Amino acid sequence: MDNLEKVTLGGGCFWCLEAVYNRIIGVSSVRSGYSGGAEVNPSWEQVCSGSTKHVEVCEIVFDSSLICLDDLLLVFWEIHDPTTFNRQGHDVGSHYRSVIFCEKRTDLAIAEKSKSLAQLNFSNPIVSEIAIRNNFYSAGEFHDSYFELNRSQPYCQFVVSPKVDKLNKRFKDLLKNK
Repeated sequence: MDNLEKVTLGGGCFWCLEAVYNRIIGVSSVRSGYSGGAEVNPSWEQVCSGSTKHVEVCEIVFDSSLICLDDLLLVFWEIHDPTTFNRQGHDVGSHYRSVIFCEKRTDLAIAEKSKSLAQLNFSNPIVSEIAIRNNFYSAGEFHDSYFELNRSQPYCQFVVSPKVDKLNKRFKDLLKNK
């Protein structure tokens, strides 16, 4: 248990991030929620209004003896567009912004270095925020394992599935079930 660490990531809809990170070796849990704003225990409707300043995120708990933060962030840069401000595809609003919320100050340097390396793959500047996580509020059971329970839903078919497919093709060595 000493090897368990956390990182909280936002890169569009949390259903996408949850579906991807649940498939990665060393990841013990992924929880959808909200972070980065001031409102205590906000509702989905409040977050979507933009008034809370929260972001849709996933809290990722991982075993650092099996996977490192660098590898988790490598996946992060690949599965969303970190160069678009307050949007991912058709999902628009400040609650869909790209963020990395670290648990420890030492992880900030890892995230910044990862961002610099990722920038080499993009012609537009990366706009992802990197900060210490100040809060996390669960989005609730409705959002847990959403993709797994709703694969035939159009959003899952056309938005989430392509990200999972990209993970399966690009990061075979990181998958739990190879």
